[in-house]
Amino acid sequence: MPMTATATEAARQQMVQQQLRAWQVLDQDVLEVFTRIPRELFVPEAYAGLAFADTEIPLGGGERMLAPKVAGRIVQAVDPKPTDRVLLVGVGAGYLAACLAAKACSVRGLEVRDDLVALARRNLETAGVRNVSIEHRNAFAADADSSGAYDVIVLSGSLAVPEARFQRPLALGGRLFAVIGTGLVMEARLIERTAQNEWRSTTLFETALKPLVGAPQPERFSFQG
Repeated sequence: MPMTATATEAARQQMVQQQLRAWQVLDQDVLEVFTRIPRELFVPEAYAGLAFADTEIPLGGGERMLAPKVAGRIVQAVDPKPTDRVLLVGVGAGYLAACLAAKACSVRGLEVRDDLVALARRNLETAGVRNVSIEHRNAFAADADSSGAYDVIVLSGSLAVPEARFQRPLALGGRLFAVIGTGLVMEARLIERTAQNEWRSTTLFETALKPLVGAPQPERFSFQG
């Protein structure tokens, strides 16, 4: 049975107060975004009952919606401004794109799966989000970063090792969110461009995300006796 409007709003407030706040998402503007964006419109119908749960939600093919608290920490970390251009790598169902777009001027999303491109576009249209464009494109293709400088870049999947290709398109003062590492514990980092050839990296928290499709893997050494 579908949730009533009252129950939906109660569940949304509980998500904000007990998940985001408990995970140090304390910026009031960010909390307002997660109160306002209708997460239930982005969740597959089969998982409607988990729309506000503290969990990742399957999207098929091994892809998942990020848990609300992780999405909240991302938006808080990159802190989009009303004039900012955002690049999101890995759009999924479109929820994170909508949350970023609520604070930014525009969001360009790259998604390698055509079915998720269609899903995210449909969800964003239903939610009334107009400042997000989504392309069916692999972020590791040679021409993927040819659209100029970005104030914010967000990678929704992990990298085994840092990738300069995602630092180069940052504008001066730009912020990149990336999860780096392998295994069960990875580092979420905020990388800021402080000068033409200088970047500053800050570790934010530990997590584990599915690797981005096409992300380079560290070399494996074999010893022969």
